[in-house]
Amino acid sequence: MAEVDENTSDDGTPRKRPTSEKKKILLRLDPALHEQLRLWAERDFRSLNAQIEFLLKKSLSKPKD
Repeated sequence: MAEVDENTSDDGTPRKRPTSEKKKILLRLDPALHEQLRLWAERDFRSLNAQIEFLLKKSLSKPKD
């Protein structure tokens, strides 16, 4: 059986990988805030990125004044 390369089409041209549904942003934080978030994420068994995303979603779901 021939080996199939999943990264190329039948004609040998490279396949485009699907783009991630998540968007990337550069976020600059004060080192003290970064450390607080990192520790909080660690306590909640989340990555720092997942913790920030969780907090943003939670904040946006609150009723507006």
